[in-house]
Amino acid sequence: MDKPKRITDPGEIIYRRYIKGNPQREASLVAERLNAEIASMVYNLRTEAGLTQKELAERIGTKQSVISRLEDADYEGHSLSILRRIAKALNRRLSVTMTAEESEPGSVRTRRDKVSAKVSQ
Repeated sequence: MDKPKRITDPGEIIYRRYIKGNPQREASLVAERLNAEIASMVYNLRTEAGLTQKELAERIGTKQSVISRLEDADYEGHSLSILRRIAKALNRRLSVTMTAEESEPGSVRTRRDKVSAKVSQ
């Protein structure tokens, strides 16, 4: 008889121990992953364009501190309005999608967010 496969991935262990089966924690994880995804997207697009935070802020008519907050994974105040302005300033198109909830949440590394945003060319 085969032994059950031992889980060694720290993310999977943490997910199973502290998050899986707790709807409030699962929702919080989804929200945090989305915030991190948006922050990373803004940072990557800005740096690919060769712009400083101040230069991007000037292009969209705001302050550098606003761009800094948007690039912070802990920031929860993203708005479609500001994301549209960033997309326009970088000659991109903003796309927002919603997907059906999964019946089984899965692991931290493979779980898909229920709401995602992306900017494309």
